[in-house]
Amino acid sequence: MSINKTYAVFGLGRYGQAVAEELVNHGAEVLAVDINQSNVNNAIETIPVCKCADVTEPENMKRLGISNVDVVIVAMASNLESSVMAVTLCKEVGVKTVIVKCANEMHKKIFLRVGADKVIFPEKESGTRLAHNLLTSGFSEMMELSDKISMVEIDVRDEWVGKSLMQLSLRRKYTINVVAIRKNGVIDTTIDPAVPLEKEMQLIVIANTAKLQKLK
Repeated sequence: MSINKTYAVFGLGRYGQAVAEELVNHGAEVLAVDINQSNVNNAIETIPVCKCADVTEPENMKRLGISNVDVVIVAMASNLESSVMAVTLCKEVGVKTVIVKCANEMHKKIFLRVGADKVIFPEKESGTRLAHNLLTSGFSEMMELSDKISMVEIDVRDEWVGKSLMQLSLRRKYTINVVAIRKNGVIDTTIDPAVPLEKEMQLIVIANTAKLQKLK
C-alpha cells in the first residue's frame, strides 16, 4: 500500500486520530469519520477531510463514498457492535482491505469471521506504526520479526504477471525470500517456482527491512 491508495478511518479517538494524521502527513488521501461532532471538530485542523456520521448506517456508507476507498481502518474498539456493523458494511460495498482495532482475542475471532482482513491490538501496534506500515509501497501487511528482518505481503506487480518466480529471480534482484503465496484468501506454502504468477496473487516474503525499500 502507499500514498496512491485512498484511506478511511472510522473513529477519531487517540488511536484513530494518530493513524489518520500520520497518513495525511505522508501525503495520503484520507477520509476521517466519527459519530461525535466534537471529535470531528478537534481533528479537522490536522485531518482536512473529516465527517460526522454513523458508519453503521448503509445510507451513510453510500453518501461517504466508502465503496471507492481502498483501505478502511475501524478504530472503534470500545463499541463492538458498531465495529462489527462497520466491517460488514465495508465488505458489502466492496472495500478490499478492512483493518480493525481490537480489544481482546474473542473480539478478534468475531471480526475475522465477519470479514476483517487484519486485526490490530493497540497495545502491540501504535497508530503511527500502523500508518507507517500501510504507507510502505506495495505491502498489504508488514510484521517485524526482529529489528532487521520483516515478513511482508506484497501484491503481484503487473510486470510480474505471467512470469514464474524462477524467471523473476526476486531473491537475487531484491534480496527477498518468498515463503508462501496467497490466492483468493488461501495461503499455499508449497510453492512451485516454475508456475506463472497471477494478478490475483499476493506473495508473502521475508526480507531485510532496510532492503525492502528496493521494492518501492
